[in-house]
Amino acid sequence: MMTNAVSHYCRSSIGRKHLMALTGLALCGFLVGHLAGNFLLMVGPDAFNLYGYKLFSLGSLLYVIEAGLGLVFLVHLGLAIKLTIENKKARGPQAYHMKVRTGRGTTFMSQTMPYTGLVLLVFIILHLMNLKFGAYYSTTVDGIEMRDLYRVTMEFFTSIGNVVWYSFAMICAALHTAHGFASAFQSLGLNHPRFYPAIKKISYLYAIVIGGGFAFISIWAHLKGV
Repeated sequence: MMTNAVSHYCRSSIGRKHLMALTGLALCGFLVGHLAGNFLLMVGPDAFNLYGYKLFSLGSLLYVIEAGLGLVFLVHLGLAIKLTIENKKARGPQAYHMKVRTGRGTTFMSQTMPYTGLVLLVFIILHLMNLKFGAYYSTTVDGIEMRDLYRVTMEFFTSIGNVVWYSFAMICAALHTAHGFASAFQSLGLNHPRFYPAIKKISYLYAIVIGGGFAFISIWAHLKGV
């Protein structure tokens, strides 16, 4: 009985909106942690490599976390695709109703959500290929042998093409989250006129910090060199 109720909720319009919002906010939280870890590049090779080593030292727990994060991403992606298809199928008054219902189509950021999302999907795939599953170098820190993620990352950013692509993707991330962050709270019903303007401001600030922070690191790494 409970399973049927949950299934019905997840298939309903309100349920999909809530799942879209919650998975989006979860991914926003991940980006904050990931950015904080990446700033360790500027501290030095040992700090960044120890950070990576501690993550890998989680063993099976790390795989569980990564699997959970992957599931959250796939759910968010699937819902986004479904919503985009529904909007494209809508016509005339129905299209207008869809835009009102979803809060889409009112700003440049909202109108480009499918496109910035597509850029981010390509970026994530290439990012994993180039860095997480990229070249393997070994180094020793405090007598412990570990992967030299610092070298892998810094070598990647020696290419100006990689820096330009990375920065462009982060601009897309900023545009995507500037709308998505605030929209998530709106979908969850937290859109009271008294505090929603503050949420919008926080959304823009978040987008600038995340997009600008990642882009800044790529440019810094390029200028510093290996």
